[in-house]
Amino acid sequence: MTETLPAAPLPTGRSCPFDPPEQYRRLREDQPVSRLALPDGTAGWLVTRYEDARAVMSDPRFSSNPENFTSPFRYIPPEERQQVPPGMFISMDPPHHTRYRRLLTGQFTVRRMRALEPRIEQIVTEHLDAMQAAGSTADLVADFALPIPSLVICELLGVPYADRADFQQWSNVLLQVDLPIERTREASESIRRYMTALVQAKRVEPGDDMLSGLIAADAELTDDEIAGMGFLLLIAGHETTANMLGLSTFLLLQHPEQIAAMREDPAVVTTAVEELLRYLSVVQFGTIRGALEDVELGGHVIRAGETVVASLAAANRDPERFAEPDQLDVGRKQSTHVAFGHGVHQCLGQQLARVEMQIAFRELFKRLPGLRLNTTPDQVELRHNAVVYGVKSLPVAWA
Repeated sequence: MTETLPAAPLPTGRSCPFDPPEQYRRLREDQPVSRLALPDGTAGWLVTRYEDARAVMSDPRFSSNPENFTSPFRYIPPEERQQVPPGMFISMDPPHHTRYRRLLTGQFTVRRMRALEPRIEQIVTEHLDAMQAAGSTADLVADFALPIPSLVICELLGVPYADRADFQQWSNVLLQVDLPIERTREASESIRRYMTALVQAKRVEPGDDMLSGLIAADAELTDDEIAGMGFLLLIAGHETTANMLGLSTFLLLQHPEQIAAMREDPAVVTTAVEELLRYLSVVQFGTIRGALEDVELGGHVIRAGETVVASLAAANRDPERFAEPDQLDVGRKQSTHVAFGHGVHQCLGQQLARVEMQIAFRELFKRLPGLRLNTTPDQVELRHNAVVYGVKSLPVAWA
């Protein structure tokens, strides 16, 4: 009987900063669909195999609406649970999700992202120029990894880059899992008010940007809906890529042979990005769903109303899908990882993230061949308490 399985909290302890918690490996081998102890005292499920994780993310019987599941890392009293705000399509199921997704899909085509390459190259070059002009040391997060995707998404959406300090602070609070719920809600409301005011301004004076494009694309979209979509794109558009750039560089500096392979063959940079996405899986707590009806998965029956967490980090290290999954190999072919999720909620901006990372790594290691860590690895502070894992800062130096 499924009820006899002991429930345990979500694994969080890491013995290596680049590997998921060791408990995931043991669960994947012995109990790939296991009972999960939730903060509200109930039990949900934790999924750790690649195929099972993909099944959860693609099965419409599992809901993305937080009204249908319990947070695996924070207790929220039932009376304080809120409805999904307008435009927050990541927390919606079809058909509501489908409507918003369709409006945005054309904005993130591979062709359009490739058309942005010259501007992204210019932004990367300008930041490397500034780093070199300032000397031979830098904080790679503050001077490179964070500002590049922030500037790109600001230009794409039509958000003034001068406001970056505000929205970066709000998003940092929003993604921390150990803060009081009041703090995160304050940050969320601050972002929403900011985006709503911006949308209202663009109705008066539209520009050549995505927010203005959404206003023109559908006359029925309200300011709140467009602000909600902009909210998601702004946060996701800089947080995930920034943390991938910082954490990946931290990892690669301890594998100089992998950097050498990227320098020798520019084509390897493309496979390297996919391998880094798989290997690091920065969305560290996985994808959360709620069962809308009884569903059989991995030999267990998940009852309607139960919470399921599909661990992306565990799935991306599954030896049944990836040969030698714990080995970093920037030349690995056909990764087919789930770092961007899977199914209808697969990351909308994944092509943009790929282009940004490919250009950033190519230019970083070409321009700074003597790049090295300017501290000991154990002194690098990690974002253990954030939904998006990464490094808080990364001191580097070069010849």
